[in-house]
Amino acid sequence: MLAALSIRDIVLIEKLELSLDGGLCTLTGETGAGKSILLDALGLAIGARADAGLVRQGAEQGSVSAVFDLAASHPARAVLSENGLEADGDIILRRVQTKDGRSRAFINDQPVSIGLLRQVGDMLVEVHGQHDERGLLDASGHRAMLDAFGGFERQVADLRALWNAASAAREALSAHEALLARAKAEQDYLTHVVGELDELQPQPGEETALAEERTLMMHSEKIAGDLAEAEEALSGDGGLDARLAVALRRLSRAAEQAGGRLDAAIAALDRTLTEAAEARDQIAQAMRALEFDPARLEQAETRLFALRAAARKHNVQVDDLAALADKLRGELQEIEGGEARLAILKKAAAEAEARYGAAARALSADRARAAAKLDKEVMKELKPLKLDKASFRTNIEVLPEDHGGPEGIDRVSFLVSTNPGAPFGPIIKIASGGELSRFVLALKVALASRGSAPTLIFDEVDSGVGGAVAEAVGLRLAELARAVQVIVVTHSPQVAARAQHHFRISKGGEAKAQKVATRVETLDAPARREEIARMLAGAFVTDEARAAADRLIGGHP
Repeated sequence: MLAALSIRDIVLIEKLELSLDGGLCTLTGETGAGKSILLDALGLAIGARADAGLVRQGAEQGSVSAVFDLAASHPARAVLSENGLEADGDIILRRVQTKDGRSRAFINDQPVSIGLLRQVGDMLVEVHGQHDERGLLDASGHRAMLDAFGGFERQVADLRALWNAASAAREALSAHEALLARAKAEQDYLTHVVGELDELQPQPGEETALAEERTLMMHSEKIAGDLAEAEEALSGDGGLDARLAVALRRLSRAAEQAGGRLDAAIAALDRTLTEAAEARDQIAQAMRALEFDPARLEQAETRLFALRAAARKHNVQVDDLAALADKLRGELQEIEGGEARLAILKKAAAEAEARYGAAARALSADRARAAAKLDKEVMKELKPLKLDKASFRTNIEVLPEDHGGPEGIDRVSFLVSTNPGAPFGPIIKIASGGELSRFVLALKVALASRGSAPTLIFDEVDSGVGGAVAEAVGLRLAELARAVQVIVVTHSPQVAARAQHHFRISKGGEAKAQKVATRVETLDAPARREEIARMLAGAFVTDEARAAADRLIGGHP
């Protein structure tokens, strides 16, 4: 429930601290005293549209804080936890409105978006007035109200999970069908490309090896000439080998008389001759390997150019051609196995949709039974509210299953007829101002114990009625207040007399000095008697009015 309301610099309110309790709370006062200011201020705190006109003249900004005392299990706490906000203890909604139109929102002193503030505020407070097109008058919320009345929250949650599963199955099927269609359209192309690449059989690193071989062969003629000259220098007439052999023979003849002094030189010449022979062999091998072969060069160039052309065609590197072939081959295999996968997905989607359809039909039948019960309960409330000629009906339009949604296949709306034989239509279009308020009250009484916000605010729900009807309105509000906190802005003494907590709103100050301010007083028993007497008598309170006030209050302890 709303436990406290703090207002700073809003319209005519400079500073206000208001404490509230559960049960039925009434706000009374002369017309123009500022009752609507309190509702506008509270609306700002629970996420209403920003309005720079709410800031008190002369102030830079205004602010409103609303403190709520909630049960530990209230769903608003789960919303706060999901958004990383403190969810224990009192819930404090605060809004700061600047005179330039900007506003800031806070929950438990943490900055939040206006959207989150409104989401939480809607869970905590419902405001009902003659011209309020939200809440009970908004047909988009009627299905949820019927579900709350019937206690179908668990069924709806289960149905939403089935809907999500069916949606996921349909999306998977659709995606696979699209993939399969694209793959089939490309199947001939893929087969052709894979065949080309398989015939080419590219190998990683092959481009580099071929390029090096091509370069080498292109220069082989010049290299072969250099090798021939080197070989001639080593072994031709007068070459190194011949001169070394002559030197070795001469040193060997002289060695016998040299006493070992030539042994090292002879050994060195012998090694040199061996190394020279090995060099000749290596040169001979190189000459054979580098023998220029035009056919071999053409073959290497043809292979290299074919690899590079394929790489350009498929916009990849030559070394990636083998991987591309594997990838495209895999896509072909997917096409071949795609039909089997398609059959599996079709079966899964059909089964998921069947489960959803069965649950949706079951919930629809339960809703129809709950609607009949709700209609009876609302009709019982209409007669005491002097709407005995009116009728109420919960209309359920059952949609085809393929037009259903997460909450089922039912489109729910509350319809009324104000006179026998008159057509049914939406409450807001059929009922007059006074009738509208009473229809809303009858509905709220029927729905209050099931899914209602913990605080209900009725703005002049008794407008246009008096006497026995006003008495009936007061009785229904009092009954409603047994389940939730009810705050009523009223001009009816019959309603005010049933309140457990009474607040009087008045305007005072110096008008010439532009210091007029709205004040809120909590009335004790004598002050409450005087206020109800004023409501009965008007400007001049008489003893008869006070006696009548005593009778009204005495009859409603």
